[in-house]
Amino acid sequence: MSLKRKLTISALTLLLAILGVCGWIWQRHGVYGFNVLLRHGGTYWIDLNADDPKLPPSMRLALKNPPPAVVPGAFAWKEIDEGFEVAELPVIAHDGEVDRILLNRIDPTRFRFVVRNAADGTRGLDEWERALPKAVLIVNGSYYDAKGKPDTPFITEGEILGPRSYDAKAGAFVAGKNTAGIRDLSQQGWQEAFAGAANAMVSYPLLIGDDGQTRVPVKSRWLANRTFVGQDRLGRIVIGTTKEAFFSLERLAEFLQNTPLELTVALNLDGGPIACQSVRLNDFHRKLYARWEAQVNGNQVRLLRWRFPDATLAMPVVLTVERQH
Repeated sequence: MSLKRKLTISALTLLLAILGVCGWIWQRHGVYGFNVLLRHGGTYWIDLNADDPKLPPSMRLALKNPPPAVVPGAFAWKEIDEGFEVAELPVIAHDGEVDRILLNRIDPTRFRFVVRNAADGTRGLDEWERALPKAVLIVNGSYYDAKGKPDTPFITEGEILGPRSYDAKAGAFVAGKNTAGIRDLSQQGWQEAFAGAANAMVSYPLLIGDDGQTRVPVKSRWLANRTFVGQDRLGRIVIGTTKEAFFSLERLAEFLQNTPLELTVALNLDGGPIACQSVRLNDFHRKLYARWEAQVNGNQVRLLRWRFPDATLAMPVVLTVERQH
């Protein structure tokens, strides 16, 4: 066989392999998959020990057996606009601060809440900011599927997205004209909870249910940056994001129950490196890029990484806050 023919066959084989990979990505992930690869090269897990220095200090501390008990530190609300307050709640262990929750407390009669989806994978926190100049708060929302579409029932500005058949037992965030709140779906179906809503999304688990108890179903040592949305005794919406990845879901629920936030109900949103937060209101600006997520089994830790470490991850589902029209 001539050299030219060998090169031709090799090139065709390589082309077919590339086309096969592209076809697999398209079938499994659609356009979202290609944009994720372009954005950060895709994600993967690395295996570490619980004391590995590649883990941030807060994670290594949380992986001690048992993890240290924590209490809320001193904090104060600051009103940056009528009906919109911000604060930072320190998470204190015996050796000092181990995490910090970036808080926003919002009057739903003065601000509107919108859930949004960018299923093509082109929008991280920076891109959402540019696309939504009127959004005063942007955080990640609920869960999404392999193609970047909502993985739970979802309404965005009256448009229904996500699965139509879904067995929801946790909670939902529901917003309409001058109203917003959390619905405990142990007492009603999500279809009933969504009735009349302009924006809504199912998520899980309920960190605090209507009865004041946590609904986190199982104990887990899975650690990640966390975002939650809650409602306090005066009906204000409280949205918080952790700066670090100290909390498992169970321990976050317990911590929130013991804070002075007076939450009557709180719903977990998706977590990990997508749990970012942006606040842009008057002269106040806050921006957090999340980075951490780890599966933990005994002393073995699997840390989520991506091939372009300086890139930020896409946020296909977000919850945004805007001034009332």
